[in-house]
Amino acid sequence: MIPDIRKSYNEAFTKEKYEAFLQELHAVHAGQLDFRVAETPIFVPKDFTKKMLDACESIVDIIIDPKFNELTKNAIPKNVKVPGENNHTQFIAFDFGICINEQGEYEPQLIEMQGFPSLFAYEVLLDEIFLKHFSVPANFSSYLNGHHKESYLELLKEVIVGNHAPENVILLEVFPRKQKTRIDFFCTEEYIGIKMVCLTELIKEGKKLYYLNDGKKTEVKRIYNRIIFDDLHQQTPEVQEQGKILFEELDAEWCPHPDWFYRISKYTLPLIKHPYVPQTFFLNEIKQMPADLENYVLKPLFSFAGQGVVIDVKHEDIDNVKDPENWILQRKVKYADVILTPDIPAKAEIRIFYFWKDGEARPVATNNLGRLSKGKMIGVRYNKDKEWVGGSLCFFETP
Repeated sequence: MIPDIRKSYNEAFTKEKYEAFLQELHAVHAGQLDFRVAETPIFVPKDFTKKMLDACESIVDIIIDPKFNELTKNAIPKNVKVPGENNHTQFIAFDFGICINEQGEYEPQLIEMQGFPSLFAYEVLLDEIFLKHFSVPANFSSYLNGHHKESYLELLKEVIVGNHAPENVILLEVFPRKQKTRIDFFCTEEYIGIKMVCLTELIKEGKKLYYLNDGKKTEVKRIYNRIIFDDLHQQTPEVQEQGKILFEELDAEWCPHPDWFYRISKYTLPLIKHPYVPQTFFLNEIKQMPADLENYVLKPLFSFAGQGVVIDVKHEDIDNVKDPENWILQRKVKYADVILTPDIPAKAEIRIFYFWKDGEARPVATNNLGRLSKGKMIGVRYNKDKEWVGGSLCFFETP
């Protein structure tokens, strides 16, 4: 996106540097980094960052509107409704594709968003190790709104821990040490000082939850929630049975409450009208199907990680949908071949992290992650045996 920086980065790149970088990154929490890390970051010019943040802020305006809860009342499937929903999520992640418009200009297009955590702690580690091995221009930062490592981690800890002692706050997941994203959980333990706990390890007494903290029974007063219920529903009957405690009244705060995973999601996209948000419709509300169906993507509302998405939509795909109220039709965007690499160019997505402290009027942009792809979709399964693809980070040109 910034030709002179891309040229100088590629010319200075060596496989030896990359291997040394990976070796140090993997060594911090040995055996826990379980996905491919790309050879390059994404260097983002000021004007492109501004476009993304303008889109984010306009969506935040919708989310903070008092009518938002009413508009999204059907977003939460009845079988996953959890008691004790709070006023707002503490986290939002906005995913933008770097696209090319009809004028041949780069522009962001919102692909998805989620009222749910992302790799907030891992990206701190990635930034730190990356800067040891590769040079980045002085006026570029992976952080937003003037944040740096210390201020970012301080805010993240305030949001996650709240007014509690760290030992009374847990990172809750289903088998966290087996998850693809577990590197983030280990980084969270290190940076924030809370423990990761498996759902199966929770102890419930009345409305109170406990876990064993180095063998000592300790009350859980706040849950940093990393459980996606789609994942929970694929577990054994025994694990699903244990999961039922999440749907009971508990004397514990949620961060974020599970309902926000559904309220701020693909379900919200049809509510948004913005030049950097592709036109999106609830399938059951379309009176007449577009004549150019090939220019749309069909997505199930209640799945994650790209599962069930139909990219090359045909009329029979529409006819085969039995529950159209649970699907959206979204106008395709054209990803730009934006990252020059030694063989073919890579496409890229940028995820902007927003944090929302309890009591604040609105969330703030803080950090990011990047993903590079040479496949049909962003994601590991579409990029097997390719180089200059995988997880990464962005460096934004500072004002």
